[in-house]
Amino acid sequence: MKMNESCHQTAYGSEKNRNFELLVQQYAVLVKRIAHHLMGRMPSSICVDDMIQSGMIGLLEAAGKYDASKGASFETYAGIRIRGAMLDEIRRGDWAPRSVHRNARKVSAAIKQIENRTGSDAKDVDIAGEMGVSMAGYHSMLQDTLGTKLFSLNELTNSDDFIPGAASPASAGPFHDTQRTSFQVHLVEAISQLPEREKLVLSLYYDEELNLREIGEIIGVSESRVSQIHSQAALRLRSRLESWHDNNNESSL
Repeated sequence: MKMNESCHQTAYGSEKNRNFELLVQQYAVLVKRIAHHLMGRMPSSICVDDMIQSGMIGLLEAAGKYDASKGASFETYAGIRIRGAMLDEIRRGDWAPRSVHRNARKVSAAIKQIENRTGSDAKDVDIAGEMGVSMAGYHSMLQDTLGTKLFSLNELTNSDDFIPGAASPASAGPFHDTQRTSFQVHLVEAISQLPEREKLVLSLYYDEELNLREIGEIIGVSESRVSQIHSQAALRLRSRLESWHDNNNESSL
């Protein structure tokens, strides 16, 4: 009896391994497809081979953890895990030099100062003047910041990395959950109040998942200009969300 059970378990294990290998072989092409799709939305410094390697790890994890009884197809489940693994790798790599982060903070600060002073949306020329740089220099800064933080609005609304002063996972608790909910509400409101062109670019980029070239064709500007609009929208959001952080800190004292 025990021998029969052992043989059955061995056969089941072998079948499971075969299914695992078949899934990986069948969906390896999905990894490449997702990698190349993301590449159209990432800075040129990101290497597609690194994306594929990270995606394969995500595929392996998906193949090992997939549960058909949950209702989702394997391709849907694997696609989420693959894309998540790629984005996690990009975040860990933090490709941007310190100067890019420093300039991004300066742009956010300039936007905040202008909008607090005037009560209206800060325009490109206003921000460049506030920073004491040329328009070409300002646009170059925006070009460099694309992709340093923002990957998807869904991830953004669930990202402690974007929440200014967010609690670390080790200190997370009921207050942290309340803090996150408050942040998400404030973020949605901040997005709704962006200038129309910036709001449109974010919608096309995140909701419609168009790349920069496709967006440029729709709104009639160059791909590099779309990149600049995208970055300015992200930095404008960052500057406006600082008020949430300041108010949140005051209320917690």
